[in-house]
Amino acid sequence: MHTLELESVDSGYKGKEILHKVSFKADQNAIYVVLGPNGAGKTTLFRTIAGIVEPFSGEVLFDGENLNLSKEIRKRINYLSHFNGIPEEMTVLNALKFYENIEGGSVSEVLSLMKLEELKDRRVSDLSQGQKKRVSIAKVFLRDRDLYLLDEPTSNVDPEVSKDIRDIILRISKDKIVLYSSHNLYEANDLGTNLILIKDGKIGYYGKISDLKSKEYRVGIRASTDVSKIIDAKLGEQGYYILSVRSAEEAGLALRKLVESGVLVTEMRQLDNPLQDLFENTEKSEAE
Repeated sequence: MHTLELESVDSGYKGKEILHKVSFKADQNAIYVVLGPNGAGKTTLFRTIAGIVEPFSGEVLFDGENLNLSKEIRKRINYLSHFNGIPEEMTVLNALKFYENIEGGSVSEVLSLMKLEELKDRRVSDLSQGQKKRVSIAKVFLRDRDLYLLDEPTSNVDPEVSKDIRDIILRISKDKIVLYSSHNLYEANDLGTNLILIKDGKIGYYGKISDLKSKEYRVGIRASTDVSKIIDAKLGEQGYYILSVRSAEEAGLALRKLVESGVLVTEMRQLDNPLQDLFENTEKSEAE
């Protein structure tokens, strides 16, 4: 089990403070979603933890050691920026081999992992933004690390690749700490265990996503017949029958009633996202 801890961290660029007294402790191998409006300080947080930006004050500790004082600790971290930091003039294969020579790892494995075999002889400059993102992610996963900082890893990629990336992140989070940012709040809600909300450079919320409650709890149901005759649901958005409940347990009871009535339920999903509510409230308060 690893531990990432920030203690009263002030950080920024050229004397301008972006993060203010940021403190939190991540002591579970899990996915920590980093959320916040544009300009709130998410990227500064990633860059500070990665050791790219040195904090003005406070400490960043990983497994009890100060990241800014230990090169060995920093080698156990990898950071995916939302900028593609791959040499444009190189082919995909040569670029990854360049990093393999520095960091170790297996180019053949990450080419297969990110489905880049057909692109390996193309220049990075000739790739689409989504393809460049796949190469950047391949670089991040060249060698096994203990802490991954992933800034919008699924942006600019097609749905199939996005699913592959999510599956990789879920797999590595079983014995690693992953900090992950995304503008896709439903994806973040599905993937994340914990939430780090950045607001005006400060921690606006830190805790388990499961502890957040939506303002309303609505369930969408797709079924073989009109379920409104059996439960108090109305046909609504995207062809779902909409059922309002107070808890997941109540939704489960409704599902059991449908099944016992012989209804084939093909899909049942939560329609409201607690991250959406929290994010909208944060943006609203910043605008006021």
